[in-house]
Amino acid sequence: MKITKIKENGVEIAVISGSEMLITDVQSALDLIATVNYETGCNRIIVNKSAVCEDFFNLKTRLAGEILQKFVNYHVKIAIIGDFSEYSSKNLKDFIYESNKGKDLFFFSNEKQALDKLSIS
Repeated sequence: MKITKIKENGVEIAVISGSEMLITDVQSALDLIATVNYETGCNRIIVNKSAVCEDFFNLKTRLAGEILQKFVNYHVKIAIIGDFSEYSSKNLKDFIYESNKGKDLFFFSNEKQALDKLSIS
């Protein structure tokens, strides 16, 4: 895992790159929050979709909700970037739509969109 700190509009954002699976369950999400905070001091994270397990995108597992709750509890905002068009679930599409209107979890197709959203104070 490589963490790059980017300052956008005076806000520091941690951009995580690498090929490893980082979010597989609630504990791994907490570990990610702690690692990013310890290494960068950032409370805003951008991670690629490939670093998030597929169960997250299957809302029936409830994993997305459990993980989102941890990010909210620890006041960390996260943007997941990638191609979400492969998912046909109406519930997931609604979840993505509603998340993007919120303040804590976002889904974007590219890093620029994620930086723009996360850099708003």
